[in-house]
Amino acid sequence: MEQTAENKGGSLVLRDVLSVSGAFEGSEDIAVARDLARTFLTDVQALHGLPVSGRAMGTVQLVVSELVTNARKYAPGTCLLTLEISGGAVEVTVWDSNPTPPAVLAPDPTRIGQHGLEIVMAVCQSFAVHREPVGKRITTAIVLADDPGGDVAGRRL
Repeated sequence: MEQTAENKGGSLVLRDVLSVSGAFEGSEDIAVARDLARTFLTDVQALHGLPVSGRAMGTVQLVVSELVTNARKYAPGTCLLTLEISGGAVEVTVWDSNPTPPAVLAPDPTRIGQHGLEIVMAVCQSFAVHREPVGKRITTAIVLADDPGGDVAGRRL
């Protein structure tokens, strides 16, 4: 966790930023990326008191798995994963070295494979692709608590 400063109308406002990042190089790292997401969200809930629904916990791990898998499959070298809490959601960002935007295929129930981005776009609040000076960055957002006070990861209230 780090603190950032904003200047709002002449007064300085400090905000805590909850985020974690990791670099991944091999296909075996996809499970490590999912574990990083699960541990981060568990800590967000246990240490910082933010509600994280079971649905959000599973969805973030699915999105991390799909995006890191695509980065490892289609881009040479390391990919970078960042998870950051922002406005009641977790932003999942994956950077890779390939500047080509991902191909988002039309839904086709007869197609075998290549449904990852289709799934990610269906379960996320937002989806954006940004070209970088080197490579691209894909950012999605998933709401942390779809049922505040109800189903929270690991327990029912």
